[in-house]
Amino acid sequence: MLNVVVCVSGGGTNLQAIIDAIADKTITNTRIKAVVSNNYGVYALERAKKAGIEGIVLCPKDFEKRSDFEAAFLDKMKALQPDLIVLAGFLVNIPGEMVEAFPNRIINIHPSLIPSFCGVGYYGLKVHEGVLSRGVRVTGATVHFVDAGTDTGPIIFQKAVEVKPTDTAKDLQLRVMEEAEWVILPKAIDAIANGRIAVVDGKVQISE
Repeated sequence: MLNVVVCVSGGGTNLQAIIDAIADKTITNTRIKAVVSNNYGVYALERAKKAGIEGIVLCPKDFEKRSDFEAAFLDKMKALQPDLIVLAGFLVNIPGEMVEAFPNRIINIHPSLIPSFCGVGYYGLKVHEGVLSRGVRVTGATVHFVDAGTDTGPIIFQKAVEVKPTDTAKDLQLRVMEEAEWVILPKAIDAIANGRIAVVDGKVQISE
């Protein structure tokens, strides 16, 4: 059984996709051990509560220094002992010590086809605004392992999504979530839970 900790910052739509996929057995051999938020009062915590999952808040504003928050965050993760950490709309930079403590055990969902529209400054609606301002016709989402860089870890799955001429950033955000994020994130978790994912020479190998 894969014990997962899901990290969130807001509404928790990707968290809900994971909860639903476990319930309908799209994701097998997996349970969510806890949901960790860096913000108080977000709806993701309500989603966790409704699903009977422990909700934990670790807010950077509660700590005098950023390093204190990062140390507490790492301590909490070590205490939870997850097999996999899922960053599901988690708008916090993961410290290097966390990556070292959980090598190839942290995954992230990013709302573009990496390496396009990713890296520092590209998060949330800013990704989709960038796509529209550039006139891109195809965007999508990427699930990848987290390494010491920003959106630079080995890619697990990607899925393309059409950009329509009438799209606003919010239109595109919703379509990318519905057509890509909510599909490939559960798919990646299930593949990891069932031993179908390996990282070899910095690239992901997927077995059937």
